[in-house]
Amino acid sequence: VQLQASGGGLAQAGGSLRLSCAASGFTLAHYAVGWFRQAPGKEREGVSGISATGTRTYYADAVKGRFTISRDNDKNTVTLQMNNLKHEDTAVYYCAAEKFSGSRWFELSPEAYEKWGQGTLVTVSS
Repeated sequence: VQLQASGGGLAQAGGSLRLSCAASGFTLAHYAVGWFRQAPGKEREGVSGISATGTRTYYADAVKGRFTISRDNDKNTVTLQMNNLKHEDTAVYYCAAEKFSGSRWFELSPEAYEKWGQGTLVTVSS
């Protein structure tokens, strides 16, 4: 049972990268998925999230209009398309999955998530 984040790398400011989060050993369609990032010396922060059904999404103000989250439940994957990258987007990006119930469909707090991918490094040169 694991999540695998991939797609990080080096990009120039203004460029694009596409991150993927693939689940194995469990059905990702039952889980909300969040993308988090952690820059050196900073706390892990929520970047984007998508509900289990894919009908609801969240974006932090810092990435709104530039990042797009989507999911393919048939392929057990969630994707984060990152466009118009900025130097301040440089960080290790993690995907996380959790089953939320009731009115909760996403949580910004990393502590709310049990399943985590290993992280993928995104470096944006200015």
